[in-house]
Amino acid sequence: MNRFESITKLVLWSTTLLLAAIVAGCGGGDGVPGAKAGKVGATCSGTGCVNLGTAANYTILAKTGVSSVPNSVVTGNIGLSPAARTFLTGWSLITEPTDTSFGSAQVSGRLFAADNVGGTTSVNLTTAVGDMQTAYTTANGGAAGAACPGTGNFGGLTVTTGVYDCAVNVGIATTMYLSGSNTDVFVFRITGTLTQAAATQVTLQGVLPQNVFWVVSQGVNIGTTATMNGVILGKTNIALGANSTENGRLLAQTAVTLNQATITPP
Repeated sequence: MNRFESITKLVLWSTTLLLAAIVAGCGGGDGVPGAKAGKVGATCSGTGCVNLGTAANYTILAKTGVSSVPNSVVTGNIGLSPAARTFLTGWSLITEPTDTSFGSAQVSGRLFAADNVGGTTSVNLTTAVGDMQTAYTTANGGAAGAACPGTGNFGGLTVTTGVYDCAVNVGIATTMYLSGSNTDVFVFRITGTLTQAAATQVTLQGVLPQNVFWVVSQGVNIGTTATMNGVILGKTNIALGANSTENGRLLAQTAVTLNQATITPP
C-alpha cells in the first residue's frame, strides 16, 4: 500500500467516525436529551381502528397537567400542551441544556411541555394534541354501535369485537374479559364516567391492547391495584390509583393523575 492510499483510507475512516458522531448527537431515540418524540409501542392493526396520528408518539398526553405520586413507572414519552412545565408535577424533572425536554427517574422516555423552547417541541405538541382531539371526535362519529354490554355493568362479562354505545356511567366491579383475535378491534363510546374497582382486571383473551379504545366523555377512575388494557381517549380527567397498571395509552383533554402507577404502551 502506497502513502497516497494510506492517507485516503485514513480520511475516509475519519469522515465515517465524524458522521456517526453527528448522527448520534442529533438524538434519534427517546432516551437522548433533546430528542424528538417518536412513536413508542404498537398502534392499532385491525379493521375499525381509531387513528391516533402523532398522539401515538406519547404514552401519556394531556392538556392541563400530568402529575405523579412517586414512584410511578412510565415507559415512553409524556406530553403536555398548552400547559407549561410547572404542571408536570411529582416527576422531579431533570433539565437539559437545549430545553427541548426533561428527564425523570420515573420515565424511560422524555417529558415534553408546551414552554420547552428547544427544537420543535411546542409545534410537535400542538399537532399531537390536535390529533388526539380528532381521534376522540372520529371515534364518537360514524354509525351507531351495538347496545352497551350489561347496560354499563361490565364486571364479569366476556365481550367480543365491536363498537359499543354506552349512554350511561360504566362500571367494572369485577374482572371482565375481551375475547377475540389479534386483529379484532373494540371501541367503547361512553357518554358518562368509567370507573374500575380496586384489584379488578380488564383481561385480554387473544386481543391486543392497541386495538382497544375507551372513548369517555366524563372522568375515568382506575382503582387501586387494578389492571386496565387499551387506549383511553378521555374528554376530561384520567386518574389511576395506587399501584394500578395500564397497558396502553392515556390521552386526556384535561389532566392525567397517577398514584404510583405503572403505564406501558402496547
